[in-house]
Amino acid sequence: MPRTAPFESHHYRYDEWFERHAAAYHSELLAVRAQLPWRGLGLSIGVGTGRFAGPLGVQIGIDPAYAVLDYAAKRGISTVQAVAEALPFADGLFDHALCVTTICFVDDVSGMLSEARRVLKPGGVLVIGFIDLTSSLGQTYMTQQAENVFYRDATFFSAAEVEQLLTDTGFTGPDWVQTLSKPLGKIRDIESLSSGYGQGAFVVVQAKRP
Repeated sequence: MPRTAPFESHHYRYDEWFERHAAAYHSELLAVRAQLPWRGLGLSIGVGTGRFAGPLGVQIGIDPAYAVLDYAAKRGISTVQAVAEALPFADGLFDHALCVTTICFVDDVSGMLSEARRVLKPGGVLVIGFIDLTSSLGQTYMTQQAENVFYRDATFFSAAEVEQLLTDTGFTGPDWVQTLSKPLGKIRDIESLSSGYGQGAFVVVQAKRP
């Protein structure tokens, strides 16, 4: 069952996080921007309130939480209520797909990745952004998980685990960037990004459908 209850009940609080942590958000946004193609038809899987898909020009977004879709629509995204493991789109429709902070909330990650691969054109790009479990911020989220209304039922992943999942579902050439080297409360300015993973808390991987 999709873990939508916190986002249905606390959608305003969720969207407000990006205002309260503006420097961290913009650091994440720039990291995703570096990996996302500039052209073509895009799909945001787990679009949320559209904080990433909107400014990055991703045209279509799905989310199982109905309450957040109105925010995304107001940010210029065509929205559909759906789950990541059963995308309501034809095979090979999209040039790229985006999943930001989605992977920890789906019931079946392999199912989500397989569906993303199905709806991408040959040569299409999948971009995934998430908090690396092995980072200090990832470990903080883990230790405080029971107290966080959004992350209470989340499943966190390391970058290495996601890389293996991508390989297992037929994606090739994973390329990583990372940002957020400081604790969340100490980020006052937009951070630069670096290649790879292992130092930054927020990691973004680009992989291709052969």
